[in-house]
Amino acid sequence: MRLSPEPDPDRGVYGITVAAELVGSGPQNLRQYEARGLVSPDRTAGGTRRYSENDLQRLRDIGSLLDAGLNLAGIEMVLALRTANSQLKAEVDKLSRRRQRAGSADQAEPPPTS
Repeated sequence: MRLSPEPDPDRGVYGITVAAELVGSGPQNLRQYEARGLVSPDRTAGGTRRYSENDLQRLRDIGSLLDAGLNLAGIEMVLALRTANSQLKAEVDKLSRRRQRAGSADQAEPPPTS
């Protein structure tokens, strides 16, 4: 039996109608979110929108924020802050790993003799 590879969560596979149904919204809302820059679905050569699993998750997040009472301007700010926070966390993790490696290298070297 041949196992199929893990699907790429960034690959756009869902048309707008299916994507809207999967996230419990209307296609016109998805178009509006795209116009605001909240989501960027892939496009076919003919210009048809194709939403990925990651796009669907972002649309669900948008829906949750709307349900919490935020308007689209507020959602833009929240999503931008989440992105910035993720980038900063990745940078802190990278610096922490670098510091740990440097500490390990210092411990591996014998102390200088005088």
